[in-house]
Amino acid sequence: MFEVLIVGAGPAGSFAAERLAQTGVHVALFDGRPEGDPKACGGGVTAKALKAWPHLLDAVGRSVNELEMYAPSGRCIQLKLDEPFAIYSRRAFDAHLRRRAVAAGAQVLKEKISGSRTVKTESGWLLKGANGKEWRGKFLVAADGANSAIAKMLAGPLPAAEMEVAFGYRAPLPTNDEAPTVVAFLPDWVGYAWAFPRVDHISFGIATSQDAFEHQPLDDLLWDFMLGYYRKREDSKAKLWTSRKIDRERDVRLREFLKATAERYAARIPGLLPKTWDTRRACGAGWALLGDAAGFADPVTGEGIYYALRSAELFAESYLAGSPASYEQNWRQDFGRELQRASEMRRKFYGNFWGAPFTERMIEFAWGHRGIKRVLGDLVAGHQGYVGLKRKLARSALRPL
Repeated sequence: MFEVLIVGAGPAGSFAAERLAQTGVHVALFDGRPEGDPKACGGGVTAKALKAWPHLLDAVGRSVNELEMYAPSGRCIQLKLDEPFAIYSRRAFDAHLRRRAVAAGAQVLKEKISGSRTVKTESGWLLKGANGKEWRGKFLVAADGANSAIAKMLAGPLPAAEMEVAFGYRAPLPTNDEAPTVVAFLPDWVGYAWAFPRVDHISFGIATSQDAFEHQPLDDLLWDFMLGYYRKREDSKAKLWTSRKIDRERDVRLREFLKATAERYAARIPGLLPKTWDTRRACGAGWALLGDAAGFADPVTGEGIYYALRSAELFAESYLAGSPASYEQNWRQDFGRELQRASEMRRKFYGNFWGAPFTERMIEFAWGHRGIKRVLGDLVAGHQGYVGLKRKLARSALRPL
């Protein structure tokens, strides 16, 4: 018998378990992910998150002070960040947060809990394991990701149009150890590609909307991106997206190398529509949803780690105050409007602006204006939200160069 049952031992579940357990709450944290199987994720943690929770820096990761950002045309801008963000392997990051939960007193159970084995009772909740074991608790928290069957049961399913897709490959670091962090907006496509160097490998990936997803063309585009990344490590004059005639022999060699070493991964990410934020609930009588299970991810970028941690913190505060139902109002006041604004901007962000993609114009303007470049850096760091972004860019553009 537990007081709180938390299904999902990613950042949201583990952080909530830690916050509750350190005050004496009897918490069960269910970790259903196979041993050593990391979530498909770039692993970027914003400067905003690092500032809010400095202990995240204790996880083994890589600090990033500079970022290469590419427009769809291939034009590049170098962003030197005033405050670094970090890149983690999700194996290391999630394990760090789970260890903290255990140290605080939470009990971690290696058990996958499905919606069909989750039963509402008169006294709370009953969770059934695959081997016949049962666990009871007064309160149920679903923190088991965008595909959470428990979230579907409690809050209703999300349509395919409100999901995004992230997929990619884990690949070796370049032999010359020059591995910049790269974000590249896709040519003729919604979304972006990333190259996030970690301690012992690089995470390559593409994030795009579910309705724009086509597996083979996007996989081909990702391979072009990966080849261009390694190509540029060997030849600074090489192009990111396109291969010149003299690059073909090198590209064949690089492709063979990557096919022999790269590990593929894929995941779904919530990307709620603006109207859904008004009706989607993240808590009810005896239950709450955290992180991706609640739909808390940036619809423009797919970034969800900050919102996973913040939602866990807000829920724990509400629960410990004796008013778990206040979590609904608290997350809406804290970051709900920001995520809804991102939903409203998503189509514009990847749409046209003055005859070219907005992402192209954004980098073009930042290239020639320090103020706009600074705002772009703040956006990457997580300090500049979408609420007020247009006004901030306009003000920056009007200031002297």
